[in-house]
Amino acid sequence: MTSFLEALPASEIAKYSGSPPKDAILFSGYPRQHPSDKNKLILVYDPLGLHPTVLEFKIEDVLFVEEAHQAVTETGEGVPLVKLWVRKGAHGMILEPFEVDDPVHFAGRAGAIQERFLKNSARPGV
Repeated sequence: MTSFLEALPASEIAKYSGSPPKDAILFSGYPRQHPSDKNKLILVYDPLGLHPTVLEFKIEDVLFVEEAHQAVTETGEGVPLVKLWVRKGAHGMILEPFEVDDPVHFAGRAGAIQERFLKNSARPGV
């Protein structure tokens, strides 16, 4: 994971230090390189929770990054987490699960995801 963070463009993303930036919003989770677009990254928000959420951001919109604690799965596998400060006004993408059926069944979790984000962003040091 550290190698992925080190591979991000240094001119665009700085390691976080000091007080929280006022021009960015904090998101935390498990980062992954976008599978097809080197200018984007995937962040698995709440990766060990009941409803992990996959977010997508443009790398140019990520202002600061900080390595956070490492979560541990039930099998003892480590999951490295980061904190990302994303520029206010940037556009991200939430990838929401659905069931392929006739008709297609959407999980309908967008409202719950929004509430969870708002709740977590209100807490300092998330």
